[in-house]
Amino acid sequence: MTEVVTITRTKAPSKLLKLHENELLNRLLNTRGVASPEEMEFALVNLPKPDTLPAINVAIERLLHARRAQHKVLVVGDYDCDGATSTCLAVLVLRAMGFEHVDYLVPNRFEYGYGLSPAIVEVAAEKKPDLIFTVDNGIASVDGVERANKHNIDVIVTDHHLPPDVLPKAVALVNPNLADSVFPSGNLAGVGVCFYVMLALRARLAKEGIAEASINLADYLDLVAIGTVADVVPLDTVNRTLVEQGLRRIRAGHARPGVLALLSRAGRVAQRMTASDIGFAIGPRLNAAGRLDDMTRGIACLLCEDDVQALKLATELDELNKKRRTIEKKMRDEAEAIIAGDDALADLARDTFGLVLFDENWHQGVIGIVAGRLKDQLNKPVIVMAADGDDFAKGSARSIPGVHIRDVLSRLATQNPGLMNKFGGHAMAAGLTLARSAIDEFTKVFNTEVKRVLGDTLPNREWRSDGSLGDGQRSLSNAELINNFCPWGQGFPAPLFDDLFIIESAREVGTGHLKARLRSSPDAQNTDYGTIYDAIAFNQPDCFSPGDTVHVVYGLSVNHYRGKQSLQLQVAHMQISER
Repeated sequence: MTEVVTITRTKAPSKLLKLHENELLNRLLNTRGVASPEEMEFALVNLPKPDTLPAINVAIERLLHARRAQHKVLVVGDYDCDGATSTCLAVLVLRAMGFEHVDYLVPNRFEYGYGLSPAIVEVAAEKKPDLIFTVDNGIASVDGVERANKHNIDVIVTDHHLPPDVLPKAVALVNPNLADSVFPSGNLAGVGVCFYVMLALRARLAKEGIAEASINLADYLDLVAIGTVADVVPLDTVNRTLVEQGLRRIRAGHARPGVLALLSRAGRVAQRMTASDIGFAIGPRLNAAGRLDDMTRGIACLLCEDDVQALKLATELDELNKKRRTIEKKMRDEAEAIIAGDDALADLARDTFGLVLFDENWHQGVIGIVAGRLKDQLNKPVIVMAADGDDFAKGSARSIPGVHIRDVLSRLATQNPGLMNKFGGHAMAAGLTLARSAIDEFTKVFNTEVKRVLGDTLPNREWRSDGSLGDGQRSLSNAELINNFCPWGQGFPAPLFDDLFIIESAREVGTGHLKARLRSSPDAQNTDYGTIYDAIAFNQPDCFSPGDTVHVVYGLSVNHYRGKQSLQLQVAHMQISER
């Protein structure tokens, strides 16, 4: 059965604010709710003040005491890209601010799992720290903080994940999503929260006339930009400013040697760096360390001061990422074979509202990626699970708009006590652990709850478009302006347009990509039709023929080839037109 796909055109406000001289970009900014031209200047001075974060002053007092007493500070991070950049930021800045004993520890995904668990506290205690400073984790670590307290180790939690009902008894909990927070954004990534703590700490050091307060924290915004984009948090005004300022520094060559090395291994040019280069080049290579090996390799790359050594480490991460892709493809093929089969599980996969797949041979470090791919393919919430020892399974969930996946898991935990051992996450992504013997029951109640949330109706796949473009607006200059103007991403989507085209030619390139030449159709909303455009469609099978009229959702991109630049339509979706 052919999938029903809805293409919805977003309407611009009836009265447009003057936000930019370019007519197209002005309309796009108005559509996305930008309130003033100043908002798009991305000035650091316009960022909200750190003291609006909960407990930040308490955290600073404890850090100042640690500095004066030269306590041992142990940064405990997470094994994803946000956690890696947060860890590097904390280590580098604390050392630069005169903390003489700063070390870090990141739990190995396969041995300790996520967060400040009691087990990882025992490992930390061997280093005899006076203070544990968590980054990108800790808000749900009730037992871990209790274990640290028994060891007489103070804990400062800096995190951005949604808090549970019961909070850990730490010295300070710095999290913009706590109930008592008056910080104007709950969308900071873990690295953003850490950056704000460093801002507040520097301000206190400056107030006390300490020389190390002269540190320029803007020099670390490359790390903040990478962690923020890679964690796919909404790019609200605060995050857009942090990301854009970081990108500007990378483009100017003012970035960590490891960052520049990762870009080089990915075949990207720092001077043309955009947010998408983080999402598709840097993020996956750093994450590969945490998924397949140990994130300390990724952190070592980011901390490295030597260009040659940084390139060596970036090469190792690149090889890990290639291995990750091979594992991912095998798992996706196996999952898709289950869904495409004729057995009862295949029927369930097709008809279910929320899909749960388990295979004891699947790789724990890759289940999140596979869940995301299947979610995109099936347009429904998906949980992919792998074995966690002989008795347990660990799952990674990815969701669709309209289904807050952490709320779904929370409701299931309330209605079915003991069904899950633990869970946590965000609206669109979550993780969980449960007994293997509970998988069948969990699958049933998960599907039932998602069905309830969706009102017993599976949604059509929807593409949101910024409307039609005339041939005159499909230009290289507009593509360059749009791509370089600001960071686009979650919550501030990159512009997409939709029009009818006629296929002149199409051929498969690479691994399942489609290279096409498209001629604007006489049905498009312009009078000067007939222009031919180069187009690329990633992960699009070659199921079209010359002469087909197709409805295309696309973005304007710049193709760099042999020193020349040209316009290329980047196809997000293409289907035979029914008009």
